[in-house]
Amino acid sequence: MTDANDPLAEPTNRVVSDEPRHTGHSVVITGASQGIGHAIAARFMAEGWQVITCARRDVPAHCRRDPLWTHHFVADLSQSDSLDSFAARVVEALGDQPLHALINNAGVSPKTPYNERLGILNGSIDGWHEVFELNFFAPLRLARALGVKLSRGKGTIINITSIAGHYVHPFAGSAYSTSKAGLSGLTREMAAEFAQLGVRVNAVAPGEIATEMISEEYEALIPRIPLDRMGTVADVAGVVYRLCDADFSYVTGNEVFVDGGQRLL
Repeated sequence: MTDANDPLAEPTNRVVSDEPRHTGHSVVITGASQGIGHAIAARFMAEGWQVITCARRDVPAHCRRDPLWTHHFVADLSQSDSLDSFAARVVEALGDQPLHALINNAGVSPKTPYNERLGILNGSIDGWHEVFELNFFAPLRLARALGVKLSRGKGTIINITSIAGHYVHPFAGSAYSTSKAGLSGLTREMAAEFAQLGVRVNAVAPGEIATEMISEEYEALIPRIPLDRMGTVADVAGVVYRLCDADFSYVTGNEVFVDGGQRLL
């Protein structure tokens, strides 16, 4: 049985076309087993892109019925060996083909056993290292590992940051917020250096997005959102896709906020 809220769920009356949809473009998306990453994969496939993904767990079989979802690798990008293995498998999967986009979406925001915010005083230093390995160093290392393929495709890197990287968030922990702030800075530095390879680098900063990770207390934040609703995963996926589109070929080093205006208040 498929989830009605799953962007990749197939309606029973869907008519499958025999005509090829592949545009010749390929994208790598991390953290694609659920939530925002899952929706990003769905959007790129809807636009005819070949999709290669990874996550710490596998995805349901029905999600990969589309032939454009060519590879999914189970990998823990916070572990150097697992990340290196994933990058090598991506290069192998692409063969002689270039890469046109890398979406660094995988991230972690740990809480206390009581689901409280992990701050500076109540979180272990080892926990900070684990958060930074996935949220900050994994995007850096993947961009370096796939730089040649991206250069051949005159591609784009999108780093998924967060509004929590720009102000003290009531629920996001200090390690998470600081790692996302660092990723915002890294995006600017990457944009300057990767421009020499013909590769654009931008960031997308979601606000309060309704996913399975959101708990009830987040409802209290809606009055602080001018558009008076939480965002959807499709809201984020649409912006990510558009930043990879040719219409944005002169845009690099920017961070786009998908927050319904929340940062304005």
